[in-house]
Amino acid sequence: MSGLARTLAKGVHRVTATALGPYQSAVVRIGFAGTWLLFLLREFPVRHELYGPGGPWSFDLAQRLISDNGAFTVLMWSDARLWFEFVYALSMVAAALLMLGWRTRSMSVLFMIGVLSLQNRSVFVGDGGDNVIHLMALYLVLTRCAQVWSLDARRARRHPESREARDPAGIVLWVVLGLGLAAAQLLGRTGLTWTDGPLPWVGWSAVLWGLWLVQAAWWAVKRYAPGEPRVLLDVLANLAHNAALLVIMVEVCLIYATAGWYKIQGSRWQDGTALHYPLHLDYFTPWTGLSELMAANGTMVMAVSYGTVIVQVAFPFTLFNRRVKNVLLAGMMLEHAAIAVILGLPFFSLAMITADSVFLPTGFLRRVGDLANRTRRGLRSRLRRRLPASLRRPVPGQRGPSEDEEPVRLMAP
Repeated sequence: MSGLARTLAKGVHRVTATALGPYQSAVVRIGFAGTWLLFLLREFPVRHELYGPGGPWSFDLAQRLISDNGAFTVLMWSDARLWFEFVYALSMVAAALLMLGWRTRSMSVLFMIGVLSLQNRSVFVGDGGDNVIHLMALYLVLTRCAQVWSLDARRARRHPESREARDPAGIVLWVVLGLGLAAAQLLGRTGLTWTDGPLPWVGWSAVLWGLWLVQAAWWAVKRYAPGEPRVLLDVLANLAHNAALLVIMVEVCLIYATAGWYKIQGSRWQDGTALHYPLHLDYFTPWTGLSELMAANGTMVMAVSYGTVIVQVAFPFTLFNRRVKNVLLAGMMLEHAAIAVILGLPFFSLAMITADSVFLPTGFLRRVGDLANRTRRGLRSRLRRRLPASLRRPVPGQRGPSEDEEPVRLMAP
């Protein structure tokens, strides 16, 4: 076998046998779910004006727009206030559980439904961060983003696969979701684009039923056919995960490349004064003193304006050099953090920082995870020392009291 053929064989084996980027996909899952959850919590007092029946974009206007563009949103099933409250609450719960990594396959689908339903209900209240979350919610469904830093991963470590395959909680969740999908199908509320055409099952109904059946097939193979069928499903899942991860990376590069090249064409970016104008808009000046201080420094305005264009245009080309890419990535994250503070766009910045995280080195993410684990164990140890002796739980790995010592401990005052 030639060297080229051997390299291709190794590449195919790696793509099919391994779900690449487990830490990067976990950061993307936690970051986008957390960003969406924080956004929903912050907008909770004005949720009716943004996405509900109290907004200026009425139910009739939204229905007319969606009938033209075929967008999916379950909020068009009913204009009742109770239905809106249920969808909003379900979106928050799904985002929280996805962030924690509990039943990630099901929660990623519910997270996608929540994001699409709310954003497509009122498309004119979003910004760039909403668009990024909108896209990533679709891609996350195809990723195996719970391999690390999730409750699913902890459950897989604690229980052998034979016991995990039974999974009564997962079965109940699957049945409940199937009943809800069947009820929506019978009522004609699945959001199909071609409801009157010759293919009534084409559209979102087919997508949701397909994902539901994949869940059933995965459980059945784990339970009753753990041999070659399980290997085949693993290969297909790894291919879908790696393809989705590649699409996420390409999407981030396209976002920065298009933004950078469009900025180059603008006269304000060419003369280095583009940043000066948003610093004088009330909407983008949460800290008036800080904005005025920056706007008064022409050198800083010019440096930041030119630096933004250079970084965005150059970023896709730096992926071929790991060291340059890491330096530029850190600079971009710091820039987004500054945008969150100076321009008052925290959720846009969080979404972009999360998208950038897909390029973070694995070694750095593992060190961050180890630091978090050490911190958690230290806090747990301090709390255990403060508890009374009778309430302390034994540390895993330590020898518990013997049978002779147990009665003495129980009878001690």
